[in-house]
Amino acid sequence: MKPAFLTCLYILSICAALTYGTKCGRSEYLSAAEECCPMCAIGSVVLKDCHGDYSTTCKPCSKGTFMNEPNGLHSCFQCKICENGLYISQECTTIKDTVCGVLDGYYCLRYSDDKRDCSLAIKHSQCQPGEQIKTPGTKSSDTVCEPCPTGFYSPEGVKCSKWTDCSVKNEIEEQEGTSIIDVQCKPRNWNMIYGLIAVLLTVTVTLLLSLIVSYLKQKPANSELCSVFLCFEQHINSLC
Repeated sequence: MKPAFLTCLYILSICAALTYGTKCGRSEYLSAAEECCPMCAIGSVVLKDCHGDYSTTCKPCSKGTFMNEPNGLHSCFQCKICENGLYISQECTTIKDTVCGVLDGYYCLRYSDDKRDCSLAIKHSQCQPGEQIKTPGTKSSDTVCEPCPTGFYSPEGVKCSKWTDCSVKNEIEEQEGTSIIDVQCKPRNWNMIYGLIAVLLTVTVTLLLSLIVSYLKQKPANSELCSVFLCFEQHINSLC
């Protein structure tokens, strides 16, 4: 039993020697000299490690740097820079990093631990021509787009407008509309319309005169009147 006990004691002594100095208290850190030194408070870092009877010497963080926890570090953290869609919502101090807010026209893609602090912002998406904004972008979400329904168009991808009704302007449709461009209208060709009306009136008058002349030819007593209408009919025919 004695040899086994000595073996166990030897192993334990080796383990103790290997782990000596590696486990420090919660408010201590292991220095380069493998001593457990008191940590520096927030807003400061180690200037000189503890040694023997001398405690840790600390120094405050300089402007543009911070330290937000007790530590055994020799340099402070650099303050965050708010750029690319971010602005300084809260200035950096020696104990807290910069807090960045989101500029208008951007949304936060990645927040830090604090939901008020954004670390990465992206510009709102622009809707394409033929689309409109369904839901405007916010500081925390991107723009949502939707296509224009049939009969509407959007050349800039902002809002869909209804196609123009040419008949309201007393015009006719020259080109159909699409989701991007409006219907193209053109004035009616009134000269052609007036010409058609004139032709129809002439044909109508000619037919009426022919009927009247035919009727008068059947009445000999009205031969003189008949001659007048015949003359008038021949005149109309010559004009046509």
